[in-house]
Amino acid sequence: MATFFQLLVSGLATGSIYALVAIGFTLLWQASQTINFAQGEFVMLPAFFVLAGTQILGLSFPVAILLALVLTLLFLGYGFKRIIIDPLLPHGVLPIVIATIALGILLKEGVKQFYTAEAMPFPALFTDRTLNIFGAAISVQDIAVLAISLGTVALLQFFLNGTKTGRCMQATAQNPQVAEILGVPVKRMILYTFLINGALALLASILISPIYLAKFSNGETLGLIAFIAAIVGGFNQIRGALAGGLLIGVIDNLSAAYISASYRSAVPLILLIVIILVRPQGLFGKAEGRTI
Repeated sequence: MATFFQLLVSGLATGSIYALVAIGFTLLWQASQTINFAQGEFVMLPAFFVLAGTQILGLSFPVAILLALVLTLLFLGYGFKRIIIDPLLPHGVLPIVIATIALGILLKEGVKQFYTAEAMPFPALFTDRTLNIFGAAISVQDIAVLAISLGTVALLQFFLNGTKTGRCMQATAQNPQVAEILGVPVKRMILYTFLINGALALLASILISPIYLAKFSNGETLGLIAFIAAIVGGFNQIRGALAGGLLIGVIDNLSAAYISASYRSAVPLILLIVIILVRPQGLFGKAEGRTI
């Protein structure tokens, strides 16, 4: 039982990071019907912004994180929207899908060629000691990651539901034409969504890089799993993305421990197929008139 509890907490911690990335998918889809297949690379890149700040510019770790936040919001938020999404959005989803796949490859190969192809150690945010809880050795890092991720989701939900700007963003997501008629600055609300997605990517990067190291290829697996999590939970619901991320994190850990680590990469795909066949809109999603 202690082992199961330990695996459960560890899976929830990893799943909460998946959920942050999956929520980015959901927000962009709700705001502008954008599917960003470079989302994994958006999480990979900020870690190298931080490392460049500490190793090349000689900045302290906290200042490097602030620099990474500015660069992430500028390039992966504002720049991504203005340079790639805005010109392609009138042409439908498919050109955006192709462009974001190409962008992901560009970011990955750019880091590989101009920074390093090696896995780089990333400064740990939390102590590596463990706590004995109900006989299980629970990592302080897992508890902290889970708490920060869930706290971030709670703050995001409060922002969207409890503030005027958040309600305007929701109105824009539901019906941008009507929202504009009612005086909502639709373009600004959509920009805010892209900036929030960038901030979530930075947070996910900082949380996951001390565990899996900073590597140019990290985005491949992370982006795929987060995309699956968003679909499993419900592509048009934040709570669905959260549930999908946590579910996949837990199932992945348990299957590796109790079935075989060789098949753990197949588990999210099997879960995706089952959900699509049984409930195409996802566990918490709402059926839409359009298709992804």
